[in-house]
Amino acid sequence: MELPAFTNPEDNIKALGIYEGMVIADLGAGIGAYTIPLAEKVGETGRVYAVEVQKDLLTNIKNEAVARGLKNVELLWGDIEHVGGTKIKDGAVDVVVISNVLFLAEDRLGLLREAKRILKTGGKLLLVDWSDSFNNLGPSPRMIITKDVARTMCEAEGFVLKNEVPVGAHHYGFIMLKS
Repeated sequence: MELPAFTNPEDNIKALGIYEGMVIADLGAGIGAYTIPLAEKVGETGRVYAVEVQKDLLTNIKNEAVARGLKNVELLWGDIEHVGGTKIKDGAVDVVVISNVLFLAEDRLGLLREAKRILKTGGKLLLVDWSDSFNNLGPSPRMIITKDVARTMCEAEGFVLKNEVPVGAHHYGFIMLKS
């Protein structure tokens, strides 16, 4: 059964203004829905860190990157919910993507703090998450982090809202800047 495409990573990436040479971290990379198109956009001079706690998912991303001839994807087995858990240096990345991960995180503030730690000053955070439960797809209603709560959490960690991004049905999206 194919799941409906509620949110399109390629469309969401366009809102970020990605260019060659950028360094990006995909936290909770999953199947690589963001990692692969981002790697294609940043080109050979850029780099995309795919950070995931499930090793089999990293293997799938590696296989897809190899199949597409992408040499700029770095796979990191790490804990995105703890400061230092990604193993990425402080201030090393231009953009952090957190898509459909916030609702799953046990330590949501830890996740946001790690994103902030690895971002350069002025760097962008793309946060996409579920706005509701739909036909038993997505998280249960009690797991959903509302758009307002997510924004408040980000702002409490020192992020500044740049803009909201239309990310499709049943989701919300922000681009936040590290101040």
